[in-house]
Amino acid sequence: EKIAIVGYNGAGKSTLIKLLMRLYDVNSGQILWNGENIKNFDPAYYRKHIGAVFQDYKIFSATIAENVMGGEFDKKDEKTVLDALDRATFTEKLKTIDKGIYANLTREFDDNGISLSGGEAQKIAIARVFAHPYDLIIMDEPSSALDPIAEFELNRSIAEYAKDKTVIFISHRLSTTRNADKIYMFADGEVIENGSHNDLIAQNGKYAEMFNMQAEKYNKNFETAVVI
Repeated sequence: EKIAIVGYNGAGKSTLIKLLMRLYDVNSGQILWNGENIKNFDPAYYRKHIGAVFQDYKIFSATIAENVMGGEFDKKDEKTVLDALDRATFTEKLKTIDKGIYANLTREFDDNGISLSGGEAQKIAIARVFAHPYDLIIMDEPSSALDPIAEFELNRSIAEYAKDKTVIFISHRLSTTRNADKIYMFADGEVIENGSHNDLIAQNGKYAEMFNMQAEKYNKNFETAVVI
């Protein structure tokens, strides 16, 4: 199931995800995983089943492969890394890098290290969730640094990869969430609307207002990107 959590900045979207990840524990009520309270699981064990891309992701002074795998890289993981980068739509950039996945990122320890743009770095972070068989994938503003065309291509790739997985998107850019199975609109830490995109548009509430405001701007940006 593809679930979208939407709302303006400060609505409580990211706090919800931190609760799901057990970075915080809830003060009342409970969060269930397959019917069991997540507090009953060892946090490290529980988090191994969740792949998350947060807005404050980090790119490490290591090879592309090590960045994608989240640490140690073995030669046998090469195909996994390449497939993950392809799903994250990083392949075209990779073709321009002499050492490929063995190139070092950042120049902190290597004067010849690769410096990535914001959008390129974000794709490396996203590739990490494609490199492991997670049960749940959480994407916190996954396309915030991408232009409209790159955003469209990435969203399509994520949807194709995650057909049999649960994916939670957190975003205030509704082009990312339009095709979700269920959308939850947050405001002031509470769910104020929920349903499919078509359901919420028909309700003509806060979600519809937010979507219509963004649609005009998004279309203009998309047309500009195509012309360029």
